[in-house]
Amino acid sequence: MGVLLDRFDVFAGGLWLTLQLCLLSATGALLLGTVVAALRISPVPPLRAVGTAYVTLFRNLPLTVVMFFAAFGLPALGSNADFLRIPGLDVVFDRLGTDLPYFRFAVIALTLYTASFVGEAIRAGVNAVPAGQAEAARSLGLTFAQNLRSVVLPQAGKAAVVPLGQAIIAMIKNSALAGFFGVVGDLSSVADQLTSVEGEPFLPVAVGISAGYLLMTVPVGLFLDRLEQRRAVLR
Repeated sequence: MGVLLDRFDVFAGGLWLTLQLCLLSATGALLLGTVVAALRISPVPPLRAVGTAYVTLFRNLPLTVVMFFAAFGLPALGSNADFLRIPGLDVVFDRLGTDLPYFRFAVIALTLYTASFVGEAIRAGVNAVPAGQAEAARSLGLTFAQNLRSVVLPQAGKAAVVPLGQAIIAMIKNSALAGFFGVVGDLSSVADQLTSVEGEPFLPVAVGISAGYLLMTVPVGLFLDRLEQRRAVLR
């Protein structure tokens, strides 16, 4: 198990890069998922059709396929996802500003894929809001957007927070695929580097990689458990 201590810097760097990937993807998925949920419950049929098509497509595609299209399809279309090089943001998340675009491609793939699950979680939360709340808001003259923003979504968030957390946990675990699509330095690519290239024994490396993912997923799971307990007490 000495490899865990001897190469701690490598594991720590992989954990930090994976954490950056997950934070950016989770933020993007929450924003896009909220838009998708709004489309799904829109009173305008074409918008509902767009939201339904998005969810149906991405929920039924394997993430590997989405990653493949992001990593190889976007370059074929002439895109390096430079729009993610946001000034200031690329200072905190330094890999956004590099000339290697695969980190940005992985963010796009994870965001698009996870947003479909986030959208359904939010839609389920919206359905849990009593219909009278929305009807009362409409009687006051609020538009659909105002009703959604000021009345429905704040209440839906309470019901949706647990499934949202579960979607984020799944996204963290799914991020392990990024190393197989050109992202160098994350936890999954660290495993390949240490075992295949440097000849380190597999078992201690696997333990270190597993510990890294657990450091990200266990706190989220504990938070969700505590939240469920509090909600059970308040009922």
